[in-house]
Amino acid sequence: MIQSLTTHQISGLVDGEVISQSGQGLVAWISIDSRNILEPSKTLFVALKGAKFDGHDFIKSVHEEGVRSFLIQKGSTVLDNLTTDSTFIVVDNLHEALQKLAAYERSLFSGPLVGITGSNGKTIVKEWLGQVLGQKYAVAKSPKSYNSQVGVPLSVFGIEQNHQVAIMEAGISKPREMMKLEAILKPEIGIFTNIGTAHEEGFESQNQKLAEKAILFENSKLIIYRKEHSKIHDLLTSKYDSNRLISWSDTAGADYTLSIKKESDRSKILLMKPDLSVFTFSVPFADQASLENIRHVIVASLSLGLDEALIQEGLNHLKAVEMRLTLKPGINDCLIIDDTYNNDLAGLRLALDFMAAQRPKRRKVIVLSDMLQVGNTEIVYTEVGELLNFHQIDFFIGVGEKIKLVTNSYQGKSVFFPNTEALISHISQEDFENDLILVTGARKFGFEAVVNRLQQRIHGTTLEINLNALTHNYNFYKTQILPNTKVMVMVKAFAYGGGAAEIANHLQQLRADYLAVAYTDEGVALREEGIRLPIMVLNPVQESFIHLEKFDLEPVVYSPDFFRQLGKFCQNRNISMKVHLDMDTGMHRLGFEQEHVQELISMIKSYPQLIIESIYTHLVGADEEIHRDFSLAQLRSFVEMCDTISGTLDYKPMRHALNSAGIIQFPEYQMDMVRLGIGLYGVEVSGKFETHLKPISTLKTTISQIKSIPQGQTIGYSRKGKMDEDGKIATIALGYADGYDRRFSNGKGFVLIDGKKAPVIGNVCMDMTMINITGIEANEGDEVIIYGPGISLKELSERIGTIPYELLTNISSRVKRVYYLD
Repeated sequence: MIQSLTTHQISGLVDGEVISQSGQGLVAWISIDSRNILEPSKTLFVALKGAKFDGHDFIKSVHEEGVRSFLIQKGSTVLDNLTTDSTFIVVDNLHEALQKLAAYERSLFSGPLVGITGSNGKTIVKEWLGQVLGQKYAVAKSPKSYNSQVGVPLSVFGIEQNHQVAIMEAGISKPREMMKLEAILKPEIGIFTNIGTAHEEGFESQNQKLAEKAILFENSKLIIYRKEHSKIHDLLTSKYDSNRLISWSDTAGADYTLSIKKESDRSKILLMKPDLSVFTFSVPFADQASLENIRHVIVASLSLGLDEALIQEGLNHLKAVEMRLTLKPGINDCLIIDDTYNNDLAGLRLALDFMAAQRPKRRKVIVLSDMLQVGNTEIVYTEVGELLNFHQIDFFIGVGEKIKLVTNSYQGKSVFFPNTEALISHISQEDFENDLILVTGARKFGFEAVVNRLQQRIHGTTLEINLNALTHNYNFYKTQILPNTKVMVMVKAFAYGGGAAEIANHLQQLRADYLAVAYTDEGVALREEGIRLPIMVLNPVQESFIHLEKFDLEPVVYSPDFFRQLGKFCQNRNISMKVHLDMDTGMHRLGFEQEHVQELISMIKSYPQLIIESIYTHLVGADEEIHRDFSLAQLRSFVEMCDTISGTLDYKPMRHALNSAGIIQFPEYQMDMVRLGIGLYGVEVSGKFETHLKPISTLKTTISQIKSIPQGQTIGYSRKGKMDEDGKIATIALGYADGYDRRFSNGKGFVLIDGKKAPVIGNVCMDMTMINITGIEANEGDEVIIYGPGISLKELSERIGTIPYELLTNISSRVKRVYYLD
């Protein structure tokens, strides 16, 4: 919240009646969920009634946690014993009261607020725009898809005083909803993404839905939209003054012209502004849906004052957002378009356009489920059939109860199944060969199973993970420790680039004792993937306390303030939590120092809810002999601190200090547990047992093209590469966007082709790298080893002055991980 409020102020804002009042504490948090109240004394609990739960049923429990301010529905019964120390504000309509509070908080925000509505792309546009604007501004965004009558107010409460720009989604499912959201948001800048059939059953017509969505922009100074969306264009131009509208288009005639030149997996966007100045953007997308979304982002960024160079910088660093359209290799030389989370006409149109842009195959096949929440089904399915005819779909596979209505207009071959299970039971590999297959449908149909059935082992640029090699390395380190010494395995940073869930699952089978992750969300993701091992979280934050409890994660506690925050949280919720104490013996990063020990002991007594599961420290230089004396001094100091703390407890926490190098260098200090990290992944940094480990990962790609280049010609950007003699170069499908470090340019790096070294020539590009293959027999499509057996990560890292950790963790998420047992 931008401003804390007294309960008296809140009562006035929501036209409420105070039926009991105790104290005048400030409210800084608004909560509708009894499970995630972090500061009870500063929280107003709004007892909303939902489809499954009534918030009034949780008043007693949140009162026990320390909440003393409540917003309740008129007519609700309040327990007499709660009124003596709490404030209850009664209103006629809780949803409206929540929205009034949000509208007030919004009125305090002086920066521009961007409101986004439409049928598709709202969340992606919001995320990408936030990432680009983040180059210049502190940005507040709606969390996830919080765009409803409740989600929007909660999003507004997330705006803080430091934010300079806010970006909020607004979605509706029936008339008169948007006017309520507009009254809250009042966006200065609006973005209308597109119009489709989602939630159409709540409206008399698509035109009504369009008009309702446009209400969001009643008070907007600027409204951004794509001119090709004719219905949107017609409505906005008839409703709003032209000086408030900013249109963009592929072709001339709009305020901004943003034409596209597609490459293999990238695109260039040529911008022409109203003053006829031009700029070319480069974006890592080639599908139509992404290109539409990113152009909304570009125009909005320009409207908010970002220059083109800064926008491009933001585009270069876009974090991955889960996309709906994915192209995957399939069985029998098929290609699969995975669109398994799409379920409306606008999305289907985009998917079919994407399909049309792919290379020709023997047949065009589509697997489509019933469309949900689309209004008049007969009209919708007739249009679906017409779309299939237009795109010349050869074979249609329908799943669901109503999908057969497509045959009223579709003229091709079709087959229907009542559910996904029936379809999968009839799929045979012999049914598909050299086909282009689009799989699209509602989430409830679980079409991921269809994609998995049709998908083939991924080729191209891949990171292959050998789970047998991982087992070998794990067992090697087990031989270096005593039988009773436990092993904690570090799976932070996506398991050093290898893929956390899959590796964690394998470690679970190997009976590892503990896992460690960097952040709480990494631990949550592992729990959601079925990982049951104890998980230590190295860098927890206060906002994640509720998730630590919910997912049984064990946080590291590293400072007196953090200890008290977590202790109060557990005390207020009347729960206990296992924690791990980080002792700073020389790293000087995080951790309790010697001077904190007595204060720490006092806090442990004050907050018995925090169970000290372990005490640990980080060694600064265990992998280097030059730091041996310092490491020993660290270990002696650590033992002393542990003894002091443990001596005050009636139980004995585990102690651990050794990392992968420490296991080898200081076996006498293995204590109760060791922490295995880089060694598990095949890198023995001390150098003593390097030959005992196996590399678990192989990064490989393929040759895209081979060229014969005469002596004296230059290669690549800035003409950095030069042919010293007549020879051949090969371009491989890997660049710095994949995590191949640009410092490998100009001969610093090399790759293996058929066991022979081929040096990098010229600069490493974003998606491609050129290598000198003079004297090497090679063909286009041949496999290229970037690192793995024959090229050690240690050697590569030394060539560019870094460490193996960086090379491992830099591999981009767009590089597909393949797991196998050899």
